[in-house]
Parts: sequence; C-alpha cells; structure tokens
Amino acid sequence: MANKQTALIVGITGQDGSYLAKFLLGKGYQVFGTTRDVFSSSQTNLQQLGILDQVTLASMAVEDFRSVLSVLQKFQPTEIYNLSGQTSVGLSFERPVEAIESIAIGTLNLLEAIRFLKLATRFYNAGSSECFGDTKGDKANELTPFLPKSPYAVAKVTAAGLVNNYQESYDIFACTGILFNHESPLRSERFVTQKIIQTAARIKKNPEIKLHLGNVDICRDWGWAPDYVEAMWKMLQLDHPQNFVIATGRTASLTYFIEQAFSFFELAWNDHVMIEGALKRPSDVQYGAADPSKASQILGWKATHDVDDVIQLMCEAAQSTL
Repeated sequence: MANKQTALIVGITGQDGSYLAKFLLGKGYQVFGTTRDVFSSSQTNLQQLGILDQVTLASMAVEDFRSVLSVLQKFQPTEIYNLSGQTSVGLSFERPVEAIESIAIGTLNLLEAIRFLKLATRFYNAGSSECFGDTKGDKANELTPFLPKSPYAVAKVTAAGLVNNYQESYDIFACTGILFNHESPLRSERFVTQKIIQTAARIKKNPEIKLHLGNVDICRDWGWAPDYVEAMWKMLQLDHPQNFVIATGRTASLTYFIEQAFSFFELAWNDHVMIEGALKRPSDVQYGAADPSKASQILGWKATHDVDDVIQLMCEAAQSTL
C-alpha cells in the first residue's frame, strides 16, 4: 500500500468534487477532501453517490495560507485537484471580492504551499470557458486569448496565469483544465440548467407555477459532469503538464435547452416562462463555443454525452423525485 496514489480534492462536496472522488476511488486512490467547514457544509452529493464513508474530509479555507499549508503538510497527496472557490458568474457581480479571494488567492495559496513544502505533487486547476468571454461564433481552443466579462472570469484568468507561472518558475507539475459548461443532477438550482429542469418538473404537477429567467438567447457548450472529471485525471497522468479545453464541441442556445426540457415533461415552455430584465447580468457572454480537439489527440478524451443527453438525464432524475 506504500505506493498507493493519494488525491486531495479541494472543494470535494460540490458537483465536480463528488464525481471526481467517486472516479478516483474506482481507480484505487485514497481520497482526501476539503470543504470550508466539515461540520456545517452539506455532504449531500457524497451521500447520494454512496461514497461519504470512503473519503477523509478536512476543513480548509483556501484564502488562509496557514490553513492551506497545514492541510497539505498533513496529507502530502500525490495529486491535488483545485475545484473550490466561488462557482457562480452571477454571484460574482454581487460579491467580486469573494470571487478574487476564493479563486485567485486560493489558487496562489495552494501553489505557494506546494512550493514551500517542496511537495512532489501534481496540481490540477479548474479553469473556465468564461475566461474566453464571447467567442462570437468561433470555437475557442488553448491558444484563444482570454477576454473575461465578469469578476468570476477575471479571477479564473488570474488563477490560470498563476498556474502557468509556478509551473515555469518552480518546475511544479501544474495545469489548468479550461472546462466549458458541464451539468448533472448534482447541480444546485443556483445554476440555470437545474433551475429550468426542476421548475419544469414542478410545473408538471402545478401548471400555475412560472419560471423566471433573464437572458435566454445565450449559447453554450453543455456537457455531462462525470465525463469531465475523467479529463481532469487524464491531465495529471501526462509526462509533462499541459492546459486543455474540455468540451463537447457542440453549442446550443439556452432557448433550445428550455424547449427540450419542457418537452420532456410534455409542456410548452412559452406558456410558463417569464423573462425579467432584473435577472439579466451587467455583462454576459452571448456565445460560447469550443474546439476540444487537443484533448482528443493528446488525452484520448472525448465527451460521451452532448446537450440532448444532459437534458434527458437531468430530466429523468428530476422526474424520479416527483
């Protein structure tokens, strides 16, 4: 057991952290995970996946260097997956300082702790398609310039720059996965995809309910979260660190997503959706598209589910709880 791989998942209780934990346990890893406060944080996702008793949890505040240093010194993992920090683009306009501190400063603290402790640790950083801003019909790849349009995206761009800097300056195995939107039944209703599907399910039972949305004309590349955690792991198995765009390669409009979700429940979405200007963001990415060919060529990774599969699977999950 001395050579057993150990992974520390920073932000293990979220959608990606929970699926990644299950995936790594299946690979024979010993999995450690952090959340801000183990005693008060929700562990529902880990419970739903049936793995709560198979992981070791610890409290860690990524904005606090001493907290980060203590946890890394205790576990000394062979791999670290940085999936923590603010996850909502919309919320980042209301709490921009939190976005910068939890994402940019948090990433810096993790990298600096690795350097300080001289750990031979491979580090994965969760990037975001939001870094690209509006691709205006073009498909973004690893060479596409970053043009962030929200505090969240600015923080993610900063974190990705720090990862590149520490990799080059200190020879740390560190890389960023630039993930486009990826969904699952573990998403909270803070995310518009889950909000749409859960509300549609409730409308099926009570037609008087309305779904309130902002900009429904945006276009995104939506994938299946369990697919994407495998790409994270594959990135840390390379001989040398590289950054990758992870996506399906197919872009669809939010209107299409709404239409298909309501169709699953045999509903006409136009009868139940209300567009509200107050729900629109100060600045938004209108069109996001991806070219994930590098991941296919080098990692041997391709998405196995596209937007239609994602809608179907999430709707089936919502239906089962009615």
